[in-house]
Amino acid sequence: MSGERALVVGGGGVAGIAWATGVLAGLADSGVDVGDADLLLGTSAGSVVAAQLAGATPLPELLRSQVDPAFQREELLPREGALAAVFEFAAKLDAEVGDPVERLRRTGEMALAADTVTEAERRSVIEGRLPSHDWPGRPLSVIAVNARTGETRVLDRASGIGLVDAVAASCAVPGVWPAATIDGVPHIDGGARSFTNLDLAAGHARTLVVAPMPDPVLEADAAAIVERGGLVEVITPDEAALTAFGDDPLSPASRTPAGHAGFAQGTEAAPAVAALWSSS
Repeated sequence: MSGERALVVGGGGVAGIAWATGVLAGLADSGVDVGDADLLLGTSAGSVVAAQLAGATPLPELLRSQVDPAFQREELLPREGALAAVFEFAAKLDAEVGDPVERLRRTGEMALAADTVTEAERRSVIEGRLPSHDWPGRPLSVIAVNARTGETRVLDRASGIGLVDAVAASCAVPGVWPAATIDGVPHIDGGARSFTNLDLAAGHARTLVVAPMPDPVLEADAAAIVERGGLVEVITPDEAALTAFGDDPLSPASRTPAGHAGFAQGTEAAPAVAALWSSS
């Protein structure tokens, strides 16, 4: 195994950021600190959560910024119906195109043609989400996709890309938000490849996955890790959390209920996660 413990946080909009933050805070409040993972891997909303967790801001403060309206940061509202159109596009593409890289390339093509807010406006939101704009000293990777070629990008300190730009790229939901430019090349949300990209964390002995959204390949990715001798624990939203998410996980109004629901789930999951984190 290449490392002992990995924490993988998947995509799920602003509701997913709040819920995943709540889960991690609930775990920590119950005495299970998973922030000491040997690898933090984040995709889309998960890139925000992982980057925040890797920084110096305490988890209770991170959770407060999600659930307390007085501390919540301003978020942009997407164009009405944009997210539903993205899911419809993805389903059609999955049915028509077999090659996964070609699907990503076409998704990038769609993203570049979409009517969205400006890249500068969106980047400003990402800046506001991150308490620190510098890469942490700990291993942190975020996932994005080259919008021109469909190539998957694993961005970390060694990539030479700034943290804000890396997270902006990982959060660039195609068709909803503008592609993020890295070295002159547009990039889109790593969730276009997989909501968790768990396969990119393979090689660790113990992996905790916090997955706000259903990921069609998550079960197979987890099974592949187990087959190679690794242990995997997956936390997904329960019914209370799904209710808290509401119909639109991109709605800022979902943050308070989703964060509280996540905290409750983290508290409930603490014994199982503690067993995973301490197993040998």
